This record gives sequence, structure tokens and C-alpha cells, in this order.
Amino acid sequence: MLSITSESWPIAGTFTIARGSKTSADVVVVSLTRDGETGHGECVPYPRYNETVPMVMAALEAARPAIEKLTSRSAIAGLKLPHAAANALDCAMWDLEAKQQHKPAWLLAGVPEPKPVITAFTISLDTPEAMAAATARAKDRPLLKLKLGREGDEMRLAAIRSAAPNARLIVDANEGWSPNVLPAMLKACRNYGVELVEQPLPAANDEFLRGLQRDCLICADESAHGLDSLPALKGKYDAINIKLDKTGGLTPALELANASRAQGMKILVGCMLATSLAMAPAFLVAQLADYVDLDGPLLLAKDRVPGISYAGSLMQPPPAALWG
Repeated sequence: MLSITSESWPIAGTFTIARGSKTSADVVVVSLTRDGETGHGECVPYPRYNETVPMVMAALEAARPAIEKLTSRSAIAGLKLPHAAANALDCAMWDLEAKQQHKPAWLLAGVPEPKPVITAFTISLDTPEAMAAATARAKDRPLLKLKLGREGDEMRLAAIRSAAPNARLIVDANEGWSPNVLPAMLKACRNYGVELVEQPLPAANDEFLRGLQRDCLICADESAHGLDSLPALKGKYDAINIKLDKTGGLTPALELANASRAQGMKILVGCMLATSLAMAPAFLVAQLADYVDLDGPLLLAKDRVPGISYAGSLMQPPPAALWG
């Protein structure tokens, strides 16, 4: 039996990136029940990828007869679902399989037994003064992710570094820079100790990155989706942001992580704004990652119960009662 529901989780304040602001995390939850066991998966339809909550729910509903007959995760690809929908379904099937076999999902996936990881903590895009104030409140967190991508970013970097002199920094420009400002911004990032910059240019304009002298790692996000997107990243990016909502689930995310590693790319595992139910399967990919950005629940006004436990930025493995 298939259940499809939409939920809206308030954000603690407002979350702003170069493309705009939001005050809630709108998710779709898929639950699949068989033989008395129920598996759950959560996704975030993202308008940047032409996916919305109503669209994803409608696609899942239209595929209900086929979904309720599914016998393997590998068959999900044949349903031609939106990526977010495929993600929720894939993760629900992982959870169901773990419960039916009485084995943890990490063992079924063949990844190392999950250990706690340090997640980045996101500083939302704002004025230099507001971002410095938010950074000061988070200055003891070891890894901060700065949302940039608008005029005045160098001033933001200066203010943030002053507020958190010891924190490691990564930057996400969300396609907000242009080729003419990129060299100066990468130099500024280097000067302020930024280790990695995500998606500095629009995905359609990232050919400029090929062969570009770089002062820090450049990571593909909007340019990176599933395995089929990997060949085009070579020569342009040093790292890849793997998000389950982009790959279409944990199954293809693990395949992409292994293929990326084989090509010598660094791995960042990321998330959309969502609850612990969405972070739990991504936590398995985090065991293979160089950078972890799974702070979605930390940015919400409240999370699921039970949820993932965070001690500051130290993220614990998900409880079995949540997922997997």
C-alpha cells in the first residue's frame, strides 16, 4: 500500500540564497507498507529543477499501480518519475527492505557502519552586518557554509571572517556570480581562507570554468545531477555536491559517489531544507564524503520525533526508529 502526503515545516526565521527567500520547508513523504512493515522516504521538490510539490504528488499518484507492484529499487528508474519523487520512493524502499530483513540499511548498502560526522552550518544570505551577527552566534561551529551570490560578497566575506576567525569556511554562490567577477571572487575566497566554492556560475554558463586558474576547490551543484552528468564536469569542477533529490534516491547517489571518487573528485553530500527523515539516507553517503552539509533540521523551527541528534555540528547516526 502506498501513502503520499505533503508537509510544511516552518524554518527558524527566513532562509535566503541568491535566488530568493523562504520561510518553510515543503516536503513530500512517501510511505510504502507491505506485510505489516512500513518504509518511509522524504523529498523536497525544487522549482530550480522544474519540480513542485503538486507535480511530484501527481506523478506518484499516477504511478501508484506500478509502485505498489515494485519488487526492486532498480525498477524505479523505469517509472520515469521526477527526481524528487524517485528519491522519496527509493528511500522508502530502502527503509522497508531494512525492516523486512531485520538488517540496518548501511549493511544492505555495503557502506561503512555510520559514524558521527561534522556537518556544515549554513549562514543565510543577508547584509554583511547581519551575516556577521549570525556568524558570531555560530562562531564555535567548526565548519560554516556561507550563502553568497550578490553584489557586496567580498564585504560579506570580510565581516564573516572577522566574526569567526577560527572556523573553516565553504561558500555557495548558487549560480549568482558571472565570469567577469569570478576571478576576483575566487581570490577573495582564498584570502579569507575559504576551502571550497559551490556553483559559482550558472550551470548553463560553466564552460568558463574549464582550465580556469583556481584559488580553492570548485564544486558542482546545479550542474551535477546523476551519473549521466558526471562526464561534463571533468575539467571544470574539482568536487561534486551529491543530493538525493537531484540523483533520484540513495541508490543512484551511492553509484554517483563511487564513480566520482574513481574520477578523483572530492565529494560533498548536501541536502535541501528538510527534516531528519530526508537526512537519514544521505547520512550513508556522508560516510563516503569529504564535506558534509546535512544541517537541514538545524535550520527548522522543529524537527521530527524521533529525529537525528546534533551535538552542535556533530551529527549522530539516525535512530532506527526514524529510518533504516
